[in-house]
Amino acid sequence: MRKLRFAIVGAGVIAPFHAKAIASNPQAELAAIVDVEESKAKKLAEEYSVTDIYTDYEKMLQRDDIDIVSVCVPSGIHAEVTIAAAEAGKHVFCEKPLDITVDKMDRMIRTVRERQVKLGVVYQRRTFPAAIATRKAIQQGRLGKLVLGDAYLKYYRSPEYYRSAGWRGTWELDGGGALMNQGVHGVDLIQWMVGDVESVFAYSAPLVRSIEVEDTAVAAVKYKNGAYGVIQGTTSVYPGMETRFEVHGENGTIIFGDSGIKEWSFADSDEKAPEVQGTLAASSSATNISNDGHFVLVDDLIQAIHEDRDPMITGEEASKAVKLILAIYESARTGQEVKLNY
Repeated sequence: MRKLRFAIVGAGVIAPFHAKAIASNPQAELAAIVDVEESKAKKLAEEYSVTDIYTDYEKMLQRDDIDIVSVCVPSGIHAEVTIAAAEAGKHVFCEKPLDITVDKMDRMIRTVRERQVKLGVVYQRRTFPAAIATRKAIQQGRLGKLVLGDAYLKYYRSPEYYRSAGWRGTWELDGGGALMNQGVHGVDLIQWMVGDVESVFAYSAPLVRSIEVEDTAVAAVKYKNGAYGVIQGTTSVYPGMETRFEVHGENGTIIFGDSGIKEWSFADSDEKAPEVQGTLAASSSATNISNDGHFVLVDDLIQAIHEDRDPMITGEEASKAVKLILAIYESARTGQEVKLNY
């Protein structure tokens, strides 16, 4: 079985995580790097002994020997690159979020389906054992009727972080702040574990940073299964706190964070929490994050292509977190409860 050849588009902060996962997979080959700044593309290419670099992704897409495009550009142009890649017959491995508007996400999903290519999206927290164990316990009914499902996403990003790239902290390309960029992983995870959200009421604003978008947001959520919850997201609390997820039901409680499971209690059992390996992320740094999930998701996309099945996280699944965040923004803007339809 031949190796599938990847091209990375966008050589910024997240690209090395994609490159490492691709280069480490025996069924993959990193064949090209694209960035509008040639120096960035060249630097990443040299690190992974890639000879082909481009400043125009359209030129790269003309190649017949590229199988998968890894999308690492600013969030607001994910759709542009994904759609172009799909129309060129390439599969896509897209960094979070899927994009920043419903219209663009819908066009991405429609195009990959029409062109019969695969779209895998990077919400790597779904691959972590603590999250998987929590979701399994919920689905098995171990907690009984669910009461609360909360996500606490308290990061620290310095003023220098926002100044490091002109698109950060803008509505046009970042699509939002603490929730859309950093917190989207946690927003995705809590609804993946607890269930789809029916409605939200929220506050959000740039309380500390001089940016267009929010650096702090708080939302009360009502899940379709009747449970309530809170989502807190910020990038302005020093030094940044371990992200935490709490799920409470009439018969049990599970709490876990970046470093593992903190509480695993059920009314009908005194079992110990399962031993889980791996950590999620560092709340204080944009680069000190685990690469484990990228390894899993790259491999899953390769297998999905070979087996002609959907990847673990499809465009349809990935769009849910963005739709929830957009509803939070709408509620904060209007001062009204916002109902979701997904």
